[in-house]
Amino acid sequence: MVAMIPADESASTRRTRTVMVSFLGAVVRRMGDWMPIAGTVDLMEQLGLDARSVRTAVFRLKQRGWLAAESRGGKRGYALTPAAVKALVAGDEIIWHARQPANLDDGWCIVNFSVPESERAKRHQLRAHLASLGFGNISTAMWIAPARMRGAAEQAVRELDLDRYAAIFVGAYVAGQDLRTLLYESWDLAGIDRRYREFVARFQPEIAALDGSDAVAPERAFVTYLSAVDHWRKLPFRDPGLPRQVLADDWSGPDALAVFERLVTLLEGRALAHAAGHWTPRAGVPA
Repeated sequence: MVAMIPADESASTRRTRTVMVSFLGAVVRRMGDWMPIAGTVDLMEQLGLDARSVRTAVFRLKQRGWLAAESRGGKRGYALTPAAVKALVAGDEIIWHARQPANLDDGWCIVNFSVPESERAKRHQLRAHLASLGFGNISTAMWIAPARMRGAAEQAVRELDLDRYAAIFVGAYVAGQDLRTLLYESWDLAGIDRRYREFVARFQPEIAALDGSDAVAPERAFVTYLSAVDHWRKLPFRDPGLPRQVLADDWSGPDALAVFERLVTLLEGRALAHAAGHWTPRAGVPA
């Protein structure tokens, strides 16, 4: 459910695009993989996005092959394409069930490769693919991840037809450089931890305000829910799910996950009910 965002987009355009992708995954998929354009604009305006930027984001998602124009019940809208559903489903397990810490006793998967300059594009693709899978970069052509990522590494190498240039090893850390230091140098674990802390600081007060309250305004429930999903959904993809023993004692991932899960429990049903009301056009407003 993580969309690639062009580097030259403005901050506001980027925010609209990322919120729309979160909306597709967290709301539209629950509504029969289809959304009415008028209702979608209304809902996005509640999050502070303007109608023009929303329609532009929808157009670009259509160009990307994620949306197809489709009317239902006389209402103009868009359906998720099979490609979009596949991409969103692929991310759901990580987004909604954050990576569980790996078992330290299982060891590590090491990928080493030396791809010739004539296939430079594939070399860059392999690096990007390994990074997206959660591998950390030990050196220029050596990547590391928990041993459970062996199958994914083999598939990445095989799909790019780079078997003859890459070697994959699985084994235990035995001695030498301090393992925690090595891993903190291979991933930006401090940055990941900081983002978890920012999530807790942003949304923990919302829980305090909502807990025990039966009178949550529907619009507030929707806005808070989708904002939380949009902030959260990028975090599990950055977290490689390392064994707890190699992380700092005050690693904040579990606290952030607890905040996210509590918000979902408190708000998901109310937020989806509010969104469902916008699948029917208001009186006097064209569909």
